[in-house]
Amino acid sequence: MSVRGYLIYMKAIIMAGGFGTRLRPLTMNLPKPMVPMMNRPMMEHIVRLLTKHGLTDITSLLYFHPDSIVSHFGDGSAFGCKMSYVRAEADFGTAGSVRNATEQLGINEPVLIISGDVLTDFDLTKAIEFHKEKASLATVVLTHSKNPLQFGIVMTDQEQYITRFFEKPSWGEVFSDTINTGIYILEPDAYSQIPYKREFDFSKDLFPALLKTPRALAGHIAEGYWRDVGNLSEYQEAHVDALMGLVHIDINGDRKKAVIIEENATVEGAIFRGQNAVAHGTKIEEGATVTNSIIGSDCHIETGAIVENSILWSGTRIGRGASMSRAVTCYNVVVGDRSTIDENVFIGEGSQVADGAHILPNVKLWPGKRVEAGATLHTSLVWEDRWNRELFMNSRISGLSNIELIPELAAKVGAALGAQVGAGKRIVMSRDSDPGSRVISRALGSGLMSAGVTVVDMQQTPIPLTRHHLRDARQSGGVHVRKNPMDRRRSDMIFFDSGGYDLPSNKGKSIERYFFGEDFPRAKFDEVGTIEFPAHTGEIYTKRFLNALDVELITKSKFKIAIDYANGIASTIFPNILGFLGTEVVSINAYLEPSRLTRGREEFDRSTRHLANVVKSLGYQIGFILDAGGERVGLVDENGNIYINNDLLTMMTKLFLDSEIKRGRTVKKIGVPISARSEIEDLARYYNVELVYTKGTHADMMAAATQEDIAFVGGTLGGAIFPDYFFAVDGMFTVAKTLEMLAVLGKNLGEVASDMPRNVQVRRDVHCPTEELGRVMRQAMDHSRDMRKILIDGIKFYPRNGSDAWVLIIPEKDRPYCTVLADARDAKEANALADEYAAKVEEWRKAGG
Repeated sequence: MSVRGYLIYMKAIIMAGGFGTRLRPLTMNLPKPMVPMMNRPMMEHIVRLLTKHGLTDITSLLYFHPDSIVSHFGDGSAFGCKMSYVRAEADFGTAGSVRNATEQLGINEPVLIISGDVLTDFDLTKAIEFHKEKASLATVVLTHSKNPLQFGIVMTDQEQYITRFFEKPSWGEVFSDTINTGIYILEPDAYSQIPYKREFDFSKDLFPALLKTPRALAGHIAEGYWRDVGNLSEYQEAHVDALMGLVHIDINGDRKKAVIIEENATVEGAIFRGQNAVAHGTKIEEGATVTNSIIGSDCHIETGAIVENSILWSGTRIGRGASMSRAVTCYNVVVGDRSTIDENVFIGEGSQVADGAHILPNVKLWPGKRVEAGATLHTSLVWEDRWNRELFMNSRISGLSNIELIPELAAKVGAALGAQVGAGKRIVMSRDSDPGSRVISRALGSGLMSAGVTVVDMQQTPIPLTRHHLRDARQSGGVHVRKNPMDRRRSDMIFFDSGGYDLPSNKGKSIERYFFGEDFPRAKFDEVGTIEFPAHTGEIYTKRFLNALDVELITKSKFKIAIDYANGIASTIFPNILGFLGTEVVSINAYLEPSRLTRGREEFDRSTRHLANVVKSLGYQIGFILDAGGERVGLVDENGNIYINNDLLTMMTKLFLDSEIKRGRTVKKIGVPISARSEIEDLARYYNVELVYTKGTHADMMAAATQEDIAFVGGTLGGAIFPDYFFAVDGMFTVAKTLEMLAVLGKNLGEVASDMPRNVQVRRDVHCPTEELGRVMRQAMDHSRDMRKILIDGIKFYPRNGSDAWVLIIPEKDRPYCTVLADARDAKEANALADEYAAKVEEWRKAGG
């Protein structure tokens, strides 16, 4: 069959059920596909693209505000197509809703599936030709993206068949900049594998199933423009691209020097600068100035008004002498005379800004609101531009103390968390001793209680105790607020799931949807949440702690130790526990001092050197340095040698394995981050233990700790997990467990270290703007195609034949750098590899596509 015949045979399905939560207030009263883009609904551009490529039999899948879509497109005849509709009975997922439609309409032909809320000019005919040539059951249309984090990463072989998917990846999983655009071509044999009336997703369910069959799933890299209009910033940027001609879409009107004008628009005497578009029925009076803006139909811009870089939907009126810059108004908005609208202001449908009012930057006005004459509308949402895409970094929200992380934000996050867990649930809260943490904690609690949630306030408590308290099945989650341990300017909110685990990303995304939507459900006046202060948590923790140790053995050893508490909360509970272990202790910084909770690199180095001097001068056996949260630890042996990061991981791994063997126990598996030095592999081989690699985050370490037969999980940043005791890092328990292991062996730490294997690992940080990271990782994948490699967190490969030396290339999560780690038996080889691949990253960054 020819491609033309194939096109006639093929059906198109538009996914048009989106809520558009992150586009609010634009989407309060209409579905996302109907949001105007260059004065046409976004979905209309998709319909025109489909018909341009011969796809005229179209089905739209509807859910949110379906009537507005049906009333606009009707039977499709006005747009050169036949349009039918399927309204969702329930949420069957992306693939499930397509199968539901094919069953209802009796479709048994190939289908092209596309979203109704993207902006694209892809050549769909080429995509269909590719699909026919590859004879695959399904083809995914791909493109290259400067920021692939928000999309599904797709890897293909040299014949363009898909080999692997990474849905909504972390930066460590960005092995390419090739992303899934959500445009699919499916044969009936593909969509018939989707269960009917069951929740089923393309990327999570159908495509992994198809990957099991060779050549069943192809990936076509399309040329042209594609943008997922996912948030307000993307919405504005898409219009800029359209004005600049970067995307080929239909724009009605006659093109003049600086403006495209539709019929029946009156603009005589108006001043136009840059590129603009004006829809029919609009009047722009003499003396008004319009710059790089899109003006909808039936608008009225009066004399002296200034509209710059803005988008006005139909029916908007801008009064005399008013000004607006980089703003968006929805339908039928009135901006009064001499009013000022600053950048990133979004005004909902039917709202009115009276004469002389001033709306400051980053304000969103919900539909139907009124700003009184002469009023200045301001808000504390100055942080929203900072977090306009995502709140969470892993399971944390971090920001500049009292600048980005402020009480208003905390209250809003609390309300969003409350909406996510539901009224009547219980959230545990704790904090460190910093006054700023107290402020944020109280604001967060207020937001939670406004949603009808009970706050269980543990006040100043170490993180491990908070996690232990969350083991109580009554708790739905928790939050710990602290001063960032590495940067005194920043604070963190750390979120826990029920049971004490780190908050999973899907729940973080759910909280973000409530946060950005700003329509939190509030409890009734008589159902507002309460606050509780739990009792005996320290006693319960201490009992569990001691029950997991051989207290008698430790006591008999009569250890003499030094501990630096880093002025953290562990100093309030750990001395009591050490008393049960019969240790002689010299305590350093064993009092709460909020101003000293953060230790930079230099201060930490000074503290560890001081601890080493104390241990050595007193003739003590061992020294420990805890972080302020009581989670991570560093060691000093009797000779004053310091063990932190990778050195500590190797020491703890060897100490654990030696002591378990001495006890006659069998260790089957241990877990370490993929970035751990190669000496861990040597230890695993020597002790005949299976090594399980993880990502470097605490959440991934915890996930490893719950796997069957894993007896120990160590991190490269001072954290260790002993699953027989607990599934999370606990620095206080690590101290006690270290004493127990030394007691079992009857050795000091220096003796254990005497035959410890050592590799050399060096690091290079290569500046790499975020928009270029995906391309660099794709080039690295191509470079290492025929090498042995491991894809867990970044790309780890072995470039030298016959050598265990390796290179790990991993994008930084929160700064524009790409890290190159090189690991080898000696410093010369490690440095040579690091320099070689740092240069290659720079070369790949500059090379372009």
